[in-house]
Amino acid sequence: MDKIPVIVIVGPTAVGKTALSINLAKQFHGEIISGDSMQVYKGLDIGTAKITLEEMAGVPHYLIDITEPSEPYDASIFKKETHRLIRDIWQSGKIPFIVGGTGLYIQSVLYDYTFAEVAGDAAYREALAEKSGDKLLDMLQKVDPESAERLHANNPRRIIRALEVYHFSGKKFSELQSQEEQASEFAPLLIGLTRERELLYARIDLRVDIMMEQGLLEEAKALYDSGLRDVPAVRGIGYKELFTYFDGNITLEDAITLLKRNSRRFAKRQLTWFRNRMDVRWFDVDQPEMESVITSEIKQFLARKKGF
Repeated sequence: MDKIPVIVIVGPTAVGKTALSINLAKQFHGEIISGDSMQVYKGLDIGTAKITLEEMAGVPHYLIDITEPSEPYDASIFKKETHRLIRDIWQSGKIPFIVGGTGLYIQSVLYDYTFAEVAGDAAYREALAEKSGDKLLDMLQKVDPESAERLHANNPRRIIRALEVYHFSGKKFSELQSQEEQASEFAPLLIGLTRERELLYARIDLRVDIMMEQGLLEEAKALYDSGLRDVPAVRGIGYKELFTYFDGNITLEDAITLLKRNSRRFAKRQLTWFRNRMDVRWFDVDQPEMESVITSEIKQFLARKKGF
């Protein structure tokens, strides 16, 4: 059986993935699967820079607005749904595109990625929860330094999960999450977008200002007033900073400054993830003829597949 070609466009937040993907999908008769872990949530529109119906320009999009912020959604669900969508799009005679910046989600689709399906223990977890993030990170460093390097003391839930896995299975969380053989069913072309760091950071800061003008504060307040707290949706960048403001812990000005800083740091982490974990061909969006070069790459890639 021939592998299904999949065009994958990745890169940091605010680099310009959406506009390029629309142009390419229209040219190659493609349909787009969102590879963004936050855009699955209904009502989280401005803070996630969710594509509008007008911006879609008639190109079908999937895995956007599919679940409530209160509902759980993770990489394993994304993998299952995306595999089905890729097959459906290909069988309909179209080219499947995956576009987004959530590295773990995209990696899970393209590789035989093993998720840590190791049972937890409430008592053990509660004992760990009493410890500080720094202490937890120190504990993880001793048994799984690779995971400790990737995690931050401000993310104790993830650290606790990694410690649980080691405690009950004797296996490192990093090993269970390791990238294995490329999924035999798909043949991906990985296109990465980047730009000079200062230009990217300036664009991120401008995007935050525009989001505030568009009503991000009101959108976040509606989420805050819903009573949701301990769910992934409210821990996303753009919401958690404003929740701190709503709690009365910082000023709005400081919350916006924090949001910009966190967005810039997130962009840096995204670039690091894709460069270290996936075989991506990178393109500087500020270089002349960038889009035409990428178009040529896709044409050559598809020409090697039957029917193109």
